[in-house]
Amino acid sequence: MADKISSWKFTEDFAKESEVIQRARIRAEEMGIECVTASVGTHLAFLASTLRAKAIVEVGTGTGVSALHLLLGSPAAVLATIDSEQEHQGAAKLAFTEAGIASNRTRVIVGKAVDVMSNMADAAYDLVFLDADRETLEEQLHEASRLLRPGGVVAIAHALWRDRVPDPAMRDEATSIYRDVLRFFENNDNFITSLLASGDGLLLASKRA
Repeated sequence: MADKISSWKFTEDFAKESEVIQRARIRAEEMGIECVTASVGTHLAFLASTLRAKAIVEVGTGTGVSALHLLLGSPAAVLATIDSEQEHQGAAKLAFTEAGIASNRTRVIVGKAVDVMSNMADAAYDLVFLDADRETLEEQLHEASRLLRPGGVVAIAHALWRDRVPDPAMRDEATSIYRDVLRFFENNDNFITSLLASGDGLLLASKRA
């Protein structure tokens, strides 16, 4: 059998990022923020591009690493990005400016994910990316299902949670939350679902038309 760890590392190293994204990643490290890996970032850019996304929701702004991948993947997209930490979003705005992203392409919203999402329009978004507020992830999923247009995609970071999700002996709260997410889609005929091993795991689910 092939060395899966080597294959995973090769996949991660294969992904390339612009200097602007690299600087945003350095700021995240300095602020103690965990970003998606470059491989996950390129998956997000690919999704935004293939969907020709025009309206995107992101939960977990951080310093703008994943947002930049999404925005650069689809130059026509407008991104609504949500984070409870205003300091994080200040760093993200700097990254958007450095990348030359027009101000009318981003809506930077401070608040709790579910509270903000509950005020967004039904079936108005092409892509929803969830990477924060793990404790309310199940509620976020229900909101994302409502927000997505038919054919839209929800992407969920950390779906394998430190490689603990596949190990039945691991029963901590965080691991259980991500297992519940997987079960949500296993039992939901409204989505076509794919689980990728990139980064810390990336779950993709397309809403059926």
